[in-house]
Amino acid sequence: MTDTAPDQTLATLLRIADALERLAPPAKRKPDLSAADAFVWHAAGHELAPVAKVNRVALSLLRGVDRVRDTLAENTERFARGLPANNVLLWGARGMGKSSLVKAVHADTNQRLPKGALPLKLIEIHREDIESLPVLMGLLKADPHPAVVFCDDLSFDGQDTSYKSLKAALDGGVEGRPENVVFYATSNRRHLLAREMVENERSTSINPGEAVEEKVSLSDRFGLWLGFHKCSQDEYLAMIDGYVGHFGLTIEPEALRREALEWATTRGSRSGRTAWQYIQDLAGRLETKLEG
Repeated sequence: MTDTAPDQTLATLLRIADALERLAPPAKRKPDLSAADAFVWHAAGHELAPVAKVNRVALSLLRGVDRVRDTLAENTERFARGLPANNVLLWGARGMGKSSLVKAVHADTNQRLPKGALPLKLIEIHREDIESLPVLMGLLKADPHPAVVFCDDLSFDGQDTSYKSLKAALDGGVEGRPENVVFYATSNRRHLLAREMVENERSTSINPGEAVEEKVSLSDRFGLWLGFHKCSQDEYLAMIDGYVGHFGLTIEPEALRREALEWATTRGSRSGRTAWQYIQDLAGRLETKLEG
């Protein structure tokens, strides 16, 4: 009986160890950024999913945004070359190509990097996963590739306090922001926080001015603010002409102008998004695929 007791004890300990191992969270895997040029961050599993084909348009097709295009391209190229660069907030009118510009500049930058240079990575993080941004930054810091972390349509409403995680991640705390990471965001708001959030904080604050400071301090984490404004009729038609020429769509100039303006009028806006939607409709009627 005494001979079997140690064996039973060992078996029990092994079962307990096996159960604890199953309960333990899986070990974090280092991301393989060589798998693709673009990734989507999945916060639940702390994983970067590679994107085989990025949904984007050529930089040359983005019209009416020349100044902000050049500024963003210069900042991105400096960063990709290992030089100091700023976090960027692209804000303003909807449908004017804010997210399209980020994706187009990313591709254009990689095309112009010298041979042998590490390619620039584009990492998309969803708005609802902002609280996991410090974890993502930590994973990217261990990789030699330069990376642009990109959040589309970023803003904060109601009682949402995740903006504090964003402030901490952009500043980087004691360690500072990783040298190989910058953060780009698009938003319809220049200050990201909803007006009612600031007013609520002001009404309950001992010092109402602190609420305003909180609002401004978040946007201050972005060294570059690039504004997008509604386009003129000429800029809208230039977008249409650019798409038609790029995709080789055959239509009479007068008919094109008439249809394009009517399309914008029925939608109540002129923008890059409206122009692209018209081109999709036109290509469908002409039975032409939008490739190239």
